[in-house]
Amino acid sequence: MSQKDIIILGIESSCDDTSAAILKNSTILSNEIARQAVHELYGGVVPELASRAHQQNIIPVVDAAIKKAGIKKEDIDAIAFTRGPGLMGSLIVGNSFAKAFALGMDIPMIDVNHMVGHVLAHFIDDEGKEKPSFPFLCLTVSGGHTQIVLVEDHLTMKVLGSTIDDAAGEAFDKSAKMLGFPYPGGPLIDKHAKLGNPTAFQFAKPRIDGYNFSFSGLKTSILYFIEKQVKLNPNFIEENRNDLCASIQRTILDILFTKLTLAAKDLGIKDIAIAGGVSANSGLRNDLAKVGSELGWRVFIPKFEYCTDNAAMIAITGKFMFEKGLFADQTIVPMARLAI
Repeated sequence: MSQKDIIILGIESSCDDTSAAILKNSTILSNEIARQAVHELYGGVVPELASRAHQQNIIPVVDAAIKKAGIKKEDIDAIAFTRGPGLMGSLIVGNSFAKAFALGMDIPMIDVNHMVGHVLAHFIDDEGKEKPSFPFLCLTVSGGHTQIVLVEDHLTMKVLGSTIDDAAGEAFDKSAKMLGFPYPGGPLIDKHAKLGNPTAFQFAKPRIDGYNFSFSGLKTSILYFIEKQVKLNPNFIEENRNDLCASIQRTILDILFTKLTLAAKDLGIKDIAIAGGVSANSGLRNDLAKVGSELGWRVFIPKFEYCTDNAAMIAITGKFMFEKGLFADQTIVPMARLAI
């Protein structure tokens, strides 16, 4: 190993996925994830169950990541972990492990903002994959967040707009629940949308100033529409499932792209990226490519494995912070709410 190599252990435990990754310089050597199926029984993540599962999973997942990377734990230069935002009980598990590992191995630890991690996943070295140039815009969309972020540097970012109520990912999942899909339902809406007519049904779109988003009114519009139609025809959902999914997805994506194109035009920025769990949505990925081609954007779409919560994005963020000497100490505490 050359003198300049930096090896980071990344830990992600903000919600219900326990993940550990090993990064060497900017290359991911391993990215292990343990998912929690127990939440499917409840139609959503149960925080207490999530934190208990993290306690069971974190050591085996870290061990698997180290072995798959082909390194020894003594080779690790620092441990980066998600400080927030997220579920407090889940964050505590990752935070506590990081403290113990850093103390035991006598290495620094780095506290990472989960949302910054999603953005910086674009800087993981991947053969043949271009990286965005600064400044660029990143539409970060997940179950808990919807933001347009101006990225001026690896560690200098500004949120231009965010949701004032519910996130786009939640709108997908709650709509899926209305249609009778199991949790998580967002990917199922995407699957059925490919088979439906996106203009079959019309739903209310919010009128919000600036670059901010709102999805609570849309969810209400969808709920009232479905309830009304089911009263008239009990088989309405079953008979129109594909068209409903296509129309719901089309409406959500229209809301997202209206704000994104406005911000890009106002700032004169042509490098546009997406990140977060919803960036795995095929409709969003296809729309970005299409709109980008029409408007002359350079578009950046993450690999599927870096869309959902993962430790690779925490490790790459930790690498940039390591280079700046931005370390945490043993008094660090997790934060359920943590702004960029």
